Amino acid sequence: MTATSISMPSAVQPVPAQAGIGLRTAHHREFLARQPRIPWVEVHSENFFADGGRQIELIDAVRCNYGISLHGVGLSIGSTDPLSNLHLQNLKRLVDRVQPALVSEHLSWSSVDGVFTNDLLPMPHTGEALRHFSARVSQVQDFLQRQILIENVSSYLHFPEDTMTEWQFLAELAQHSGCGILLDVNNVYVSAINHSFDADAYIAAIPVALVQEIHLAGHTAVSDEDGTLLIDTHNAPVAEPVWDLYRRTIARTGPLPTLIEWDSQLPALDRLIAEAQRADAIAGVRHARVA
Repeated sequence: MTATSISMPSAVQPVPAQAGIGLRTAHHREFLARQPRIPWVEVHSENFFADGGRQIELIDAVRCNYGISLHGVGLSIGSTDPLSNLHLQNLKRLVDRVQPALVSEHLSWSSVDGVFTNDLLPMPHTGEALRHFSARVSQVQDFLQRQILIENVSSYLHFPEDTMTEWQFLAELAQHSGCGILLDVNNVYVSAINHSFDADAYIAAIPVALVQEIHLAGHTAVSDEDGTLLIDTHNAPVAEPVWDLYRRTIARTGPLPTLIEWDSQLPALDRLIAEAQRADAIAGVRHARVA
């Protein structure tokens, strides 16, 4: 599927160029009761694959008043295993039901010979891997009949076979497959520290027109005799250097839908909303739910 042939179905609610939050199970009841004044939320697609039940009831209720972004973690697009037809069918059924404004997955692989690692493993940055990943993204988009976004992941190692940088790989992928880019600014920062490259050079190399969403999250520093490694843990506030990088990113791109990711050691809902309000303040937009 080419960039010109991909269509975007009408969303029940839009995802504007403002900040939203990841809606996790611990906050479901409070979120529905309070209806906080934020414009959109992101949920993990795989948590809503059931035909019915409380999860589906929740997403049906939320999508009436909020924009929805579906973020997948289990498709393992970069693997050499065949894409799971069952997973794709479940995802398409959810997409058709929810009509989300955004659908995304990761620049990663997670399985080999049917065995899953339960992690988002980085791709080698080679021409062969680029062709493979581009073909698989096109397969997903053809199945869903819509564009998806691909997110850069944090990484902790290099492949000796690499022939290009991650940012070159990501930009080429979007141009070849017609997908959009979900730019995780925290992951850029984490990888930049781990691999000693310039995070701003990464951001500057990504074509602005390809970026449709931004992620912000917390990370953890782990130190030993070999030095310090940053781990993308999503269990803490956004770090100040990441806020600074976000500020420079937004200065280049202009306001974009920006998600606050916090997946473990969850804070109070108000803390998540405050983080979203800080992102909006940096981007210079007013934080209010779309009516």
